[in-house]
Amino acid sequence: MRRSRKAQRTRTVLVAGGAGFLGSHLCEALFRDDYRVICVDNFLTGRIENITSLIGRSRFRLIEQDICNPLELGEPVDRIFNLACAASPPRYQADPVHTTRTCVIGTLNLLELAVRDGARFLQASTSEIYGDPEQHPQREDYLGHVNCTGPRACYDEGKRTAETLCFDYLRADMADVRVARIFNTYGPRMDPADGRIVSNLVMQALEKRPLTIFGDGRQTRSFCYVTDLVEGLLRLMDIEPNPRQPINLGNPGEFTILDLAGLVRELTGTRSPVKFLPLPEDDPRRRRPDIARARSLLGWSPKVPLRQGLLQTVVYFSDLGNGATEPVAATNGSGANGFEPGARHNPDATRVLYTEGEHPTEILVGSDNPRHGERSRAVEAISQGHRADGGRANRRLPATIVHHVSRMLRQPDDDASPTRRGRQHPRAGS
Repeated sequence: MRRSRKAQRTRTVLVAGGAGFLGSHLCEALFRDDYRVICVDNFLTGRIENITSLIGRSRFRLIEQDICNPLELGEPVDRIFNLACAASPPRYQADPVHTTRTCVIGTLNLLELAVRDGARFLQASTSEIYGDPEQHPQREDYLGHVNCTGPRACYDEGKRTAETLCFDYLRADMADVRVARIFNTYGPRMDPADGRIVSNLVMQALEKRPLTIFGDGRQTRSFCYVTDLVEGLLRLMDIEPNPRQPINLGNPGEFTILDLAGLVRELTGTRSPVKFLPLPEDDPRRRRPDIARARSLLGWSPKVPLRQGLLQTVVYFSDLGNGATEPVAATNGSGANGFEPGARHNPDATRVLYTEGEHPTEILVGSDNPRHGERSRAVEAISQGHRADGGRANRRLPATIVHHVSRMLRQPDDDASPTRRGRQHPRAGS
């Protein structure tokens, strides 16, 4: 269990890539834990909309800068999370030289900052360092099967070199460094145009376009919901003593791409056909993390089943298509949105809230002042397009989402994946 920081002095943490999909959720979690948060982002793939809930807060500072240039903060930091770098193949292949520079020079700059300030450092590495693996599932001691000259090498080898730097600094006792190898992560605030498989399929389904699948769709992936992943990062940063070895963070539930496409079609109600395209060079055939080390050392395992997390992701993308002005955060397990009165948020955003129990128990539609209610009232509210606080929602959710949320509210999740259930993080608040 992570230790609360409420009783300690305010510490300062730097999040490189803090305006990105994963980084923005991490910034909010840190802010909620009473850290002073410095977000550094060059906005190549990050979006200002992801951090609007934090802008203007007294403990939040935004710096627009590329980490390939040394940072001059004018203040010391206690911890550094390095999440900077485009993570989807289309984005990191668009400027492969810059991708490699970000992984290597950018990481080196942040490591030097950690040395100068005596800060603890966490490197967000990736499952891509395993390449197209010949070991399944992938353990941290697997050395990988990577094409060092292919189109994915800028990212794969860049991240491998970044790990080399991290462990060199650690072995030399220059910095307290931890390394997380992150597997496929999804959830609210994914960029709808970044080319990742979840965002691709959901957007195509909502827009009634053909669902594009590369290869025959039998290749497998494991999908970890964003709140689970953030919890893993926080635990790895907190753990004492330093593990001094990389740790896989991901959901060991394994699905084919065809499985994922089928679930997207079911949740969105689309009749869009599947369109098969040639498999890209070096695309991995199988991906599944072995998380025994994370379970043992961190006491961590993912809680959110794919169906539940994917439903929230569908709702998020549906909101974007209906003109929502601020991305909706992944919600927590308590039914609260984490904001005190006066906090900035979108009162008309559709929210799907879950408890810590065995299955979801409540949904709020466009709630400005969330209130807990009985399941029957929640189901009726969503089906009729009412807000759960008694007001009128600005729109109705698609009928298929209503159906699946209602079913999930009434019975335990029947997901065939071996994923687990549990709490999620709320949005950040003062």
